[in-house]
Amino acid sequence: MIITPVTTSSEEGHRHLERLKDRFLSADVQCRDAVTSIIDNVRENRDMALLQFTRKFDSPDFSREQLRVTDQEIDQAHQTVSGDLQETLDLAIHRIRTFHEREKEESWITTREDGTIVGRLVIPVDSAGLYVPGGKGGRTPLVSSVLMNGIPAAIAGVKRRVMVTPPDENGLVNPALLVAAHKIGLTEIYKIGSAWAIAALALGTETIPRVDVIVGPGNQYVTEAKRQIAGRVRIDMIAGPSEVLIVADQSAKPEYIAADMLAQAEHDAMALAMLVTTSMELANQVVQELEAQLAALSRADIAQASLKYRGIILVADTTEEAITIANDIAAEHLELMIQHPYHWLTRIRHAGAIFLGDHSPEATGDYLAGPNHVLPTMGTARISSALGVETFIKKSSVISCSRQALANDAEHIKKIAELEGLTAHANSVAVRLNKR
Repeated sequence: MIITPVTTSSEEGHRHLERLKDRFLSADVQCRDAVTSIIDNVRENRDMALLQFTRKFDSPDFSREQLRVTDQEIDQAHQTVSGDLQETLDLAIHRIRTFHEREKEESWITTREDGTIVGRLVIPVDSAGLYVPGGKGGRTPLVSSVLMNGIPAAIAGVKRRVMVTPPDENGLVNPALLVAAHKIGLTEIYKIGSAWAIAALALGTETIPRVDVIVGPGNQYVTEAKRQIAGRVRIDMIAGPSEVLIVADQSAKPEYIAADMLAQAEHDAMALAMLVTTSMELANQVVQELEAQLAALSRADIAQASLKYRGIILVADTTEEAITIANDIAAEHLELMIQHPYHWLTRIRHAGAIFLGDHSPEATGDYLAGPNHVLPTMGTARISSALGVETFIKKSSVISCSRQALANDAEHIKKIAELEGLTAHANSVAVRLNKR
């Protein structure tokens, strides 16, 4: 049996739940040290380091002249990519843009009767770097990553948006990636990948000016590089293995559940596919469906390894218990395949994205529904949100006091300043009012 269902009340069920509540993964020492060395190399050698790494891992004959994608390459990509795919990209762009337009925040100002003016300015960062994984040497271009990262940055008003993605062995980028990027206004594209791409974006090189925000998924080296440069620049999040949690009752269809668990499991062997159901009968039917559907997948070996070593099916006593477990797990993707899902929606407190009903597979959110698919993993949905327009903006407070307003507040400011032992703070008010 590929997964053995267990009850939540059993000892094994308790162990599963405890592990799921504390599943945050840190990089291993070898990866951490390797990334530190890569970042130091890029800091010291800049473009030369990028060329050395790219020649070693991606394209043996890569040259500095190939670092930036040319207008000619973009034009050629438009001629190569089929009209049907371009039409699909246009639809996805429209959906994603329409959704994220609603996330825009406005600057605001408010006044008080004493003449004080306070407010907040909402300002986009100057530049953003978008990392797009190579996808099997460019054979499986992750166009959705281009759209999900690039569109919110544009809506935020970021003037300089840079895309980096590793080249194939011939020093080229898959045309579909270039078309997707061009359609959303990305024309500054560099052919670099892995941790050295993150380092270049954060530190800058002769060819690649540094950026203020870095977003986008990647392998453990990309993730660790983002962790190490966080603070110097803003990052979207520290991402772990992708995950889905399906909450299902006896009304759910086992073939749908199995299909969605497999869709998660095919990402990689570390992907986490979870089911919490109130029906042991349904749990066993799902296991049968998993085994039946697995054979037809192009990535069956990866999905099988994921399910065998990471897949979990738990049987709870009630839907209420299942919802409580969902909140404890705080999954990246949460599917509610239960009767009256909107009733239970109000009880969900922690999830990256929530999919309601039988006809809302996670794949809709990955590609075409509109909401962003860059979501918190490893339980961090308890404290963080999906990537959005706010990832690319910052906020400055505005304060303007009239003389009368300062006079009205002077004694209160003085009391707090003296309590904190900051007499210069108190004096900065007193000197304006001739009160020593």
